Amino acid sequence: MNTKLLSALTATAAATAMLGAAAPAHAFSFGTNGISFQQDTSVTFKFKESHGMYQSSLGIYTVNDSAISKVANLFSETKSSDNEWENEWKGTLGNTVTGSGSAVFTFLANQIYTLGLDSGDDGTVYSSSALNSNTQLAVFGGQSELWNALGKETTNVFQAAGQFTNGTGSLFNGGTLISFDDRGNSNDADFQDFAVSAEAVPEPMTMTGLALGLGGLVAARRRRASKTAS
Repeated sequence: MNTKLLSALTATAAATAMLGAAAPAHAFSFGTNGISFQQDTSVTFKFKESHGMYQSSLGIYTVNDSAISKVANLFSETKSSDNEWENEWKGTLGNTVTGSGSAVFTFLANQIYTLGLDSGDDGTVYSSSALNSNTQLAVFGGQSELWNALGKETTNVFQAAGQFTNGTGSLFNGGTLISFDDRGNSNDADFQDFAVSAEAVPEPMTMTGLALGLGGLVAARRRRASKTAS
Protein backbone atom coordinates (compact mmCIF):
# COMPACT_ATOMS: atom_id res chain seq x y z
CA MET A 1 0.00 0.00 0.00
CA ASN A 2 1.19 3.52 -0.79
CA THR A 3 2.79 5.03 2.34
CA LYS A 4 0.94 8.34 1.91
CA LEU A 5 -2.37 6.54 1.64
CA LEU A 6 -1.50 4.47 4.71
CA SER A 7 -0.74 7.65 6.64
CA ALA A 8 -4.07 9.17 5.63
CA LEU A 9 -5.99 6.06 6.68
CA THR A 10 -4.14 6.00 9.99
CA ALA A 11 -5.10 9.61 10.61
CA THR A 12 -8.69 8.81 9.77
CA ALA A 13 -8.73 5.89 12.18
CA ALA A 14 -7.31 8.12 14.91
CA ALA A 15 -9.96 10.74 14.25
CA THR A 16 -12.67 8.09 14.36
CA ALA A 17 -11.36 6.84 17.69
CA MET A 18 -11.36 10.40 19.00
CA LEU A 19 -14.92 10.80 17.76
CA GLY A 20 -16.02 7.80 19.78
CA ALA A 21 -14.18 8.99 22.87
CA ALA A 22 -15.65 12.47 22.59
CA ALA A 23 -19.26 11.38 22.19
CA PRO A 24 -21.54 12.42 25.09
CA ALA A 25 -21.58 10.05 28.03
CA HIS A 26 -24.88 8.25 28.25
CA ALA A 27 -27.35 9.37 30.89
CA PHE A 28 -27.06 7.57 34.15
CA SER A 29 -30.82 7.87 34.35
CA PHE A 30 -33.41 9.55 32.14
CA GLY A 31 -36.82 8.21 32.92
CA THR A 32 -39.39 7.62 35.61
CA ASN A 33 -36.64 6.74 38.13
CA GLY A 34 -35.23 10.26 37.85
CA ILE A 35 -32.83 12.25 35.71
CA SER A 36 -29.11 12.22 36.46
CA PHE A 37 -25.96 12.38 34.33
CA GLN A 38 -22.36 11.36 34.88
CA GLN A 39 -21.09 14.60 33.34
CA ASP A 40 -22.57 17.99 32.50
CA THR A 41 -24.97 17.35 29.62
CA SER A 42 -27.04 19.80 27.57
CA VAL A 43 -30.42 18.67 26.31
CA THR A 44 -32.71 20.37 23.77
CA PHE A 45 -36.40 20.18 24.62
CA LYS A 46 -39.12 20.88 22.06
CA PHE A 47 -42.81 21.33 22.75
CA LYS A 48 -44.83 18.72 20.90
CA GLU A 49 -48.52 18.98 21.79
CA SER A 50 -50.90 19.18 24.74
CA HIS A 51 -54.34 17.71 25.41
CA GLY A 52 -55.12 18.84 28.94
CA MET A 53 -57.94 21.14 30.00
CA TYR A 54 -55.65 22.90 32.48
CA GLN A 55 -53.37 25.82 31.66
CA SER A 56 -50.04 24.22 32.50
CA SER A 57 -46.31 24.88 32.48
CA LEU A 58 -43.42 22.43 32.30
CA GLY A 59 -40.28 23.01 34.34
CA ILE A 60 -37.08 21.35 35.53
CA TYR A 61 -36.56 20.74 39.24
CA THR A 62 -33.63 19.62 41.36
CA VAL A 63 -34.22 16.88 43.90
CA ASN A 64 -32.14 16.91 47.08
CA ASP A 65 -33.43 14.35 49.56
CA SER A 66 -37.04 15.46 50.05
CA ALA A 67 -36.48 19.03 48.82
CA ILE A 68 -37.75 19.79 45.30
CA SER A 69 -36.73 23.14 43.79
CA LYS A 70 -37.63 24.56 40.39
CA VAL A 71 -34.54 25.70 38.48
CA ALA A 72 -35.89 26.36 34.98
CA ASN A 73 -39.13 26.84 33.11
CA LEU A 74 -39.27 25.14 29.71
CA PHE A 75 -42.75 25.88 28.30
CA SER A 76 -45.87 27.65 29.51
CA GLU A 77 -49.34 27.59 28.05
CA THR A 78 -51.01 30.96 27.53
CA LYS A 79 -54.41 29.26 27.59
CA SER A 80 -55.65 25.76 28.24
CA SER A 81 -56.04 24.77 24.56
CA ASP A 82 -56.36 26.10 21.02
CA ASN A 83 -60.17 25.92 20.84
CA GLU A 84 -61.36 24.77 24.25
CA TRP A 85 -62.69 21.18 24.14
CA GLU A 86 -62.17 20.63 20.39
CA ASN A 87 -59.87 17.71 19.48
CA GLU A 88 -59.66 16.71 23.13
CA TRP A 89 -58.41 20.12 24.39
CA LYS A 90 -55.60 20.12 21.83
CA GLY A 91 -52.89 22.75 22.29
CA THR A 92 -50.28 23.51 19.65
CA LEU A 93 -47.15 25.61 19.20
CA GLY A 94 -47.90 29.16 18.13
CA ASN A 95 -51.36 29.09 19.66
CA THR A 96 -51.48 27.58 23.14
CA VAL A 97 -47.70 27.76 23.56
CA THR A 98 -46.00 30.78 22.02
CA GLY A 99 -42.36 31.40 21.15
CA SER A 100 -39.91 29.06 19.44
CA GLY A 101 -41.11 25.98 21.28
CA SER A 102 -37.48 25.01 21.91
CA ALA A 103 -35.35 25.29 25.05
CA VAL A 104 -31.90 24.04 26.02
CA PHE A 105 -30.97 23.10 29.58
CA THR A 106 -27.63 21.90 30.91
CA PHE A 107 -27.92 19.20 33.53
CA LEU A 108 -25.02 19.26 36.00
CA ALA A 109 -23.12 16.07 36.73
CA ASN A 110 -24.34 13.90 39.60
CA GLN A 111 -27.29 16.14 40.45
CA ILE A 112 -30.72 14.50 40.54
CA TYR A 113 -33.44 16.23 38.53
CA THR A 114 -37.05 15.72 37.58
CA LEU A 115 -39.49 17.34 35.16
CA GLY A 116 -42.63 18.82 36.65
CA LEU A 117 -45.94 19.70 35.00
CA ASP A 118 -47.54 22.50 37.02
CA SER A 119 -51.30 22.91 36.49
CA GLY A 120 -51.81 25.73 39.00
CA ASP A 121 -54.44 25.03 41.63
CA ASP A 122 -54.66 21.46 40.31
CA GLY A 123 -51.12 20.77 41.48
CA THR A 124 -47.86 19.51 39.98
CA VAL A 125 -47.07 16.05 38.68
CA TYR A 126 -43.49 14.87 38.24
CA SER A 127 -41.74 12.68 35.71
CA SER A 128 -40.19 10.72 38.60
CA SER A 129 -42.76 8.26 39.90
CA ALA A 130 -41.35 8.33 43.45
CA LEU A 131 -42.35 11.99 43.73
CA ASN A 132 -45.97 11.12 42.88
CA SER A 133 -46.37 8.69 45.80
CA ASN A 134 -44.88 5.99 43.55
CA THR A 135 -47.48 6.56 40.83
CA GLN A 136 -46.35 6.75 37.20
CA LEU A 137 -47.57 10.01 35.66
CA ALA A 138 -45.12 10.34 32.76
CA VAL A 139 -43.95 8.10 29.95
CA PHE A 140 -40.53 8.09 28.26
CA GLY A 141 -39.69 6.40 24.96
CA GLY A 142 -38.35 6.65 21.43
CA GLN A 143 -40.10 9.53 19.68
CA SER A 144 -41.81 7.66 16.86
CA GLU A 145 -42.66 4.53 18.83
CA LEU A 146 -44.24 6.32 21.78
CA TRP A 147 -45.94 9.04 19.71
CA ASN A 148 -47.63 6.43 17.54
CA ALA A 149 -48.69 4.39 20.56
CA LEU A 150 -50.40 7.25 22.40
CA GLY A 151 -54.11 7.84 21.83
CA LYS A 152 -53.57 11.58 21.58
CA GLU A 153 -57.17 12.64 20.99
CA THR A 154 -58.88 10.23 23.34
CA THR A 155 -59.15 9.97 27.11
CA ASN A 156 -58.69 6.21 27.06
CA VAL A 157 -56.30 4.74 29.61
CA PHE A 158 -52.88 4.29 28.03
CA GLN A 159 -52.49 0.60 28.76
CA ALA A 160 -48.83 0.46 27.67
CA ALA A 161 -47.59 3.16 30.07
CA GLY A 162 -45.60 0.65 32.11
CA GLN A 163 -43.55 -0.23 29.01
CA PHE A 164 -42.37 3.37 28.57
CA THR A 165 -40.34 4.25 31.64
CA ASN A 166 -36.81 4.71 30.28
CA GLY A 167 -35.66 7.22 27.67
CA THR A 168 -31.93 6.85 28.28
CA GLY A 169 -30.95 5.19 25.00
CA SER A 170 -33.15 7.25 22.70
CA LEU A 171 -31.93 10.54 24.23
CA PHE A 172 -28.65 10.07 22.35
CA ASN A 173 -30.18 8.29 19.35
CA GLY A 174 -32.97 10.21 17.64
CA GLY A 175 -34.48 11.77 20.75
CA THR A 176 -36.86 10.82 23.54
CA LEU A 177 -40.56 11.65 23.77
CA ILE A 178 -41.89 12.52 27.24
CA SER A 179 -45.62 12.80 27.83
CA PHE A 180 -47.56 13.46 31.04
CA ASP A 181 -50.85 12.63 32.64
CA ASP A 182 -52.02 15.63 34.69
CA ARG A 183 -54.46 13.67 36.89
CA GLY A 184 -57.39 15.46 35.26
CA ASN A 185 -60.69 13.90 34.20
CA SER A 186 -60.83 11.74 37.33
CA ASN A 187 -57.29 10.44 36.85
CA ASP A 188 -57.96 9.03 33.38
CA ALA A 189 -54.30 7.95 32.92
CA ASP A 190 -54.26 8.82 29.21
CA PHE A 191 -50.71 10.24 29.33
CA GLN A 192 -51.37 12.67 26.47
CA ASP A 193 -51.89 15.89 28.46
CA PHE A 194 -48.50 17.50 27.72
CA ALA A 195 -45.86 16.06 25.38
CA VAL A 196 -42.32 17.23 24.62
CA SER A 197 -39.27 15.77 22.92
CA ALA A 198 -35.74 15.75 24.35
CA GLU A 199 -32.43 15.18 22.59
CA ALA A 200 -28.85 15.43 23.86
CA VAL A 201 -26.82 18.25 22.32
CA PRO A 202 -23.65 16.94 20.56
CA GLU A 203 -20.45 18.12 22.19
CA PRO A 204 -18.17 20.38 20.09
CA MET A 205 -15.39 17.77 20.15
CA THR A 206 -17.76 15.26 18.57
CA MET A 207 -18.25 17.50 15.54
CA THR A 208 -14.51 18.21 15.37
CA GLY A 209 -13.74 14.50 15.32
CA LEU A 210 -16.27 13.93 12.59
CA ALA A 211 -14.75 16.72 10.47
CA LEU A 212 -11.26 15.29 10.93
CA GLY A 213 -12.43 11.83 9.97
CA LEU A 214 -14.14 13.04 6.80
CA GLY A 215 -11.13 15.20 5.97
CA GLY A 216 -8.82 12.20 6.18
CA LEU A 217 -11.03 10.17 3.83
CA VAL A 218 -11.15 12.99 1.27
CA ALA A 219 -7.38 13.43 1.39
CA ALA A 220 -6.83 9.71 0.92
CA ARG A 221 -9.12 9.60 -2.09
CA ARG A 222 -7.39 12.56 -3.75
CA ARG A 223 -3.94 11.07 -3.25
CA ARG A 224 -5.02 7.72 -4.62
CA ALA A 225 -6.56 9.45 -7.68
CA SER A 226 -3.34 11.42 -8.23
CA LYS A 227 -1.28 8.23 -7.99
CA THR A 228 -3.51 6.50 -10.56
CA ALA A 229 -3.33 9.43 -13.00
CA SER A 230 0.44 9.60 -12.88
